[in-house]
Amino acid sequence: MKAPTTAEARERLTTGDALDRLWGETMGLPEGDSKEGTLRLVARLLEREHVPYALIGGVAVQLHTEEPRSTLDIDLAVPTYAHVPRAALLEAGFDHTGRHEHSDNWRAPGPGPLKQRTAVQFSAEDEGIADAVERASIVDLTGGVRLRVATVADLVVLKLAAAAEPTRRPSKREHDVADVLALLEEHPDLRSAELVARVQDVRRRLLSVGLDGSAPRTGDEE
Repeated sequence: MKAPTTAEARERLTTGDALDRLWGETMGLPEGDSKEGTLRLVARLLEREHVPYALIGGVAVQLHTEEPRSTLDIDLAVPTYAHVPRAALLEAGFDHTGRHEHSDNWRAPGPGPLKQRTAVQFSAEDEGIADAVERASIVDLTGGVRLRVATVADLVVLKLAAAAEPTRRPSKREHDVADVLALLEEHPDLRSAELVARVQDVRRRLLSVGLDGSAPRTGDEE
């Protein structure tokens, strides 16, 4: 399956960045931070440090689909957390905001408050991560930036794994399923009986989860 062309990638990133800016203006956030600028900075840094990676998450879905969408975070897959170029990121002005079970979290450089800067999250050592990194496609952006993007097939695997993660908020898991459906609508050649069955299984489990993340109570419970 072909990666988006330079023209398609540039157009989709520009559209997404414009939507992000409109959201920021609505929320009264100061100007200056740019998700696209941060993405280019990270891509250059990772290439310079010879880090194997793949762009995943909402920005990757944005690149592989025509429908405009907004996403404020940049999600990247690396083989292991040891591959995260901590020293280079700190030197470039990124701030480390903590390590969670499934991600190592950073904020982009900038003068604004930490929470208003673009979030950059590295995932590693989970289901499908190694394959996504190994099979990533190269997208040449303008300005000589080379971006490694997970394939549609690998994005579907990662999104389904996230949707099936019981510790993840149900609303986020439902969003992951929606991303899978959007990818399959635009790339129907990936649709298979096995994949459809897995999506249906994940959705059934989501419907059985209460808003607090626990199974809903039945009439027989005290």
